[in-house]
Amino acid sequence: MNPLALTIFLLSLAIGTTITLSSYHWLLAWVGLEINTLAIIPLMTKIPHPRAIEAATKYFLTQAAASALLLFSSLINAWQTGEWNIDSISHLPMNALSIALMMKLGLAPLHFWMPEVLQGISLSTGLILSTWQKIAPMTLLLQTSHLINLDLTIILGLTSILVGGWGGIGQTQLRKIMAFSSIGHLGWMIVVLKFNPSLTLFNFIFYVIMTASMFFSLMTISATKMSEISASWSKTPTLTTSTLLILLSLAGLPPLTGFAPKLLISLELVKQNATLLATLIMLASLLALFFYLRLTYVVSLTLPPNSPNSLSSWRTSTKTLPITAIVNTLALILLPITPTLLIFL
Repeated sequence: MNPLALTIFLLSLAIGTTITLSSYHWLLAWVGLEINTLAIIPLMTKIPHPRAIEAATKYFLTQAAASALLLFSSLINAWQTGEWNIDSISHLPMNALSIALMMKLGLAPLHFWMPEVLQGISLSTGLILSTWQKIAPMTLLLQTSHLINLDLTIILGLTSILVGGWGGIGQTQLRKIMAFSSIGHLGWMIVVLKFNPSLTLFNFIFYVIMTASMFFSLMTISATKMSEISASWSKTPTLTTSTLLILLSLAGLPPLTGFAPKLLISLELVKQNATLLATLIMLASLLALFFYLRLTYVVSLTLPPNSPNSLSSWRTSTKTLPITAIVNTLALILLPITPTLLIFL
């Protein structure tokens, strides 16, 4: 892609998110979300392949439907209350608006577009879709968390955790696995959204760091399938080791970064007398744990036959190595400074 065009699209992504983050008016928030959607579509289609065109079309249709529902619910709210402020919204439009934002995030059962779209685009665009594109809808949900329906968040959160685990088990494509991983992590955030929005924000920050580190690792070793990642151990042992640990961090195993959000959310739910809900989401997370452990097994303990020992035949991207190293470090060792981060949130 032309560097000038790429710069314009990336700046548009940044501007769209910034408009949504700084808006107090539903129309401005909607405009920011629309700029975000339109800016990423050319990035999806930068490789002229039928799968990429299909992914961009599916993404556009689902995001347009969600945006239409968001605009419709904010119009109804303006008609009922006479206000466009994000904080002042009545009960009925709030339910429709929450569903629209959750559709934009890719929460189950409105998740069907997410694995298909992520599978059809490149890893670099998948990184943007899985991290940056979630910021604006998640911020709007956090701003309206005191008005959101508790039953809706619990049902959609629990469904997302189940779907994220169940859907990822049968996958061999790494991008689809990352899509179901994203759905599962967002489920954890939404479950605790009404109880403690700060904890949702904390979980979201950790999710962005861990997902970005996983995508950067896959981009560095140029792997999109499970068979490709299994051949990486003999070629780049150091990077493969960090990838293995990031997978365990995404699974939420101690003493890695991903353990902190799961522990704190479980403790918060127990504190709110939702012990049964905490038990259910922890049991549902065992499904996701299975496919993370299967990936770590494939990475570390399997080796295809006739694997050459030399490094010359391996396609390693040196462009992303420095940022991969930084993000991987954050994705592995943030657990000890968790109390400090919580003070700021």
